[in-house]
Amino acid sequence: MIARETLQTFFRESYGQVCALLIRRFGDMDLAQEAIQEAFLVAIDKWNDDGVPENVPGWIFAVARHKAIDILRREQLRDKKYRSLQSGQTLFSEAVQEDDFATASLSEEIPDERLRLIFTCCHPVINPESRVALTLHTLAGLTTTEIAAAFLKSEATIAQRLVRAKRKIRDAGVPFRVPALTEIPERLSSVLTVLYLIFNEGYSAHGGAELMRRELCDEAIGLARMLASLMPDRSEVSAQLALFYFQSSRIAARLDEAGRPVTLEHQDRELWDRDRIDRGRIALRHSLRAAQAEAAAARRDSPEHGPNARAGTPDDIASSGPYQLQARIAASHATAATYSETNWSRIVLYYEALYRISPTPVIRLNLAVAVAMDRGPAAGLAMLDAKDLAAELAEYHWYHLARAELLARQIIKNGNDSQSNNDSDDDHARASAATAYRRALDLCNNESECGFIRRRLEELG
Repeated sequence: MIARETLQTFFRESYGQVCALLIRRFGDMDLAQEAIQEAFLVAIDKWNDDGVPENVPGWIFAVARHKAIDILRREQLRDKKYRSLQSGQTLFSEAVQEDDFATASLSEEIPDERLRLIFTCCHPVINPESRVALTLHTLAGLTTTEIAAAFLKSEATIAQRLVRAKRKIRDAGVPFRVPALTEIPERLSSVLTVLYLIFNEGYSAHGGAELMRRELCDEAIGLARMLASLMPDRSEVSAQLALFYFQSSRIAARLDEAGRPVTLEHQDRELWDRDRIDRGRIALRHSLRAAQAEAAAARRDSPEHGPNARAGTPDDIASSGPYQLQARIAASHATAATYSETNWSRIVLYYEALYRISPTPVIRLNLAVAVAMDRGPAAGLAMLDAKDLAAELAEYHWYHLARAELLARQIIKNGNDSQSNNDSDDDHARASAATAYRRALDLCNNESECGFIRRRLEELG
């Protein structure tokens, strides 16, 4: 009998593709998602008897398409949508048949159904935060719980955003179509955010038994490559692709043979994917050149910039966008021969620049960790213990885990420091670290990460 987890994995890998085709075919997000759920139930029975089909996405699409038509008939929706189905027409400019999953001719502007629908979900009529939540839910198949964790919001808040976004699409008559090239820039920021969150959920899953969901990482990289080919002159687009390549290059080293998480410090760098690192370097260089061109164009177009204005250079951190800064951080890790050779001072500068652009509590947390690596754990802990940051990240398990790790490092540092003999300070740090580890464990929903935290508690003694 096929395990339910196996079925869920197949659906995770196919969800975005199938949902995109169904939405374009029927013009109804709720209908598409309901049809996919019914196809899932059929798969549980059919695949146990007949085995897993060779073309899983095509099988799911065919079954879900029939289920969607059944749902329309069952509800007796004799409106324009149903009549168009009966007459053999679609709500879109291109007809989609059952075998179109393998043979459909895709737009030259946006050559993938999922990327088309991402741009559709990111229509300016929809609230920016709702755009991202809707796309993650509809095309990446993320649950309300997973999206809420990504946004540090409650599930109820995310659920309300999804309902409002779908209602807005329906009431405003937002078309499910390829946007014109002139319409793409105003949606680009939301699209990049969507791809970023899809990748992050794959790289560090918020829930479930596995630390990573590689199919989501690959999904995000594939879409980012399409976007980069569509918009080669946008520095942040190629920077995001570089970031994904650098980050994903470490996937094989992030788990040991027993499937347990391995921190960056202890990873076997021989396992890192050098091809992806090289691809990341190429994409980052392209991003830096594009940024120079963008800066030159801005100077030409702005009366505030005279002929003596300072030109942007590849090393000009202040002129870098958020994804370019993150790509530079990732590149610093990827190109360091050993953990001890990591240029933490440079990484601190990147995080400081990133925080100026996007002053979020999570970036501030990462900055504190980088400062700790550069200047010692006490410096990082001083930043983490700021009351406002502690309040903002009180329900964020990574905050408590980072704090516990720095406290543990402080204990080790004190033990190696011949000038430090204050046992009471160590006892207090050890107790504080244990409390932080336990709080992180309470908030963590990923079984693999929970196992890591439990081991840390045991090692602490």
